[in-house]
Amino acid sequence: MSAGDSLETRGSLDPLDHPETWHAALHRLQESAAPHALASVVGAAGSTPREPGAKLVVTPTEVIDTLGGGHFEQQVIETARRHLTATPVAAGTYLEAFPLGGRSGQCCGGFVHVLIEIFAGAESHLTLFGAGHVGQALVELLAPLPWRIDWYDSRAEAFPLQDVHDGYPARIRPMELTPDAEGIDRAVAAIAPASHVLVMTHDHALDRALIAALLSRTNSSHEAWRSIGMIGSRSKWASFRSRLAATGFDDAALARVRCPIGLGSTVNKRPQEIAISVAAELLAQQRPSSKPAQRGISPETWRDTFSAFEPLESAPFVKDPARE
Repeated sequence: MSAGDSLETRGSLDPLDHPETWHAALHRLQESAAPHALASVVGAAGSTPREPGAKLVVTPTEVIDTLGGGHFEQQVIETARRHLTATPVAAGTYLEAFPLGGRSGQCCGGFVHVLIEIFAGAESHLTLFGAGHVGQALVELLAPLPWRIDWYDSRAEAFPLQDVHDGYPARIRPMELTPDAEGIDRAVAAIAPASHVLVMTHDHALDRALIAALLSRTNSSHEAWRSIGMIGSRSKWASFRSRLAATGFDDAALARVRCPIGLGSTVNKRPQEIAISVAAELLAQQRPSSKPAQRGISPETWRDTFSAFEPLESAPFVKDPARE
């Protein structure tokens, strides 16, 4: 098995025999932190293909469940995919109005409002080299968060055994690293832009080879990575820095490596304590939010939307003798 090959094969049901429901697809996509959209009928007037509550899940390549089919559904899919194909995909909520005769060309002639929720996928991406005690503790801490983690180790047996029902979510991918120059280059080339990278293998020589590959001038994407960190002491980094400088890396390149990693040293150096410190440091490096004060659908849009529907007649008041 080479670097980039997942150690876990995730089974799936044959869609021809077991059609996936929207809620099953939503869970699957949330677990894998893949970009997707949930479209929900939230209002209907007149004759419509489906009633409020009908839902449809859309990805760049999949459509799961249905809002009733026809040109109206195709328009919903196209609208969702315009958001999903943006670079980068931005989370958001959008309310779309579909007069079925005028906008969709359907003879039923009703009116539908569809709420389209865009889920951008992983909030952050971590490439982690090392499945030792600290690596395992760090993954356990980050597993509940919507982070995609590509987790490498040269020892397939180093990864903790996970029951099929209680294992890591699909966004965490244990992968075997081939510890030679070709395998290291292949793993480094697979690191996504804007990733955090952490090196904490069981082998100092492998750590140094990984850092050299990460800092290599031949790697055109390394400048786009969020951070590069390596576990170890100041003396370890001083030794590494001296050897790397001797091979041609300048001060600017070497300054990109954080070693030791973590917000602060821990007295007892327990793996869990180190992992907490490293996780806190990663979270502290998240980009600050620039969210506007008003988010989601504006109150004016909601008011205009629902005022377009005829109000429901109030039910007649019936006296309840038990309450008199």
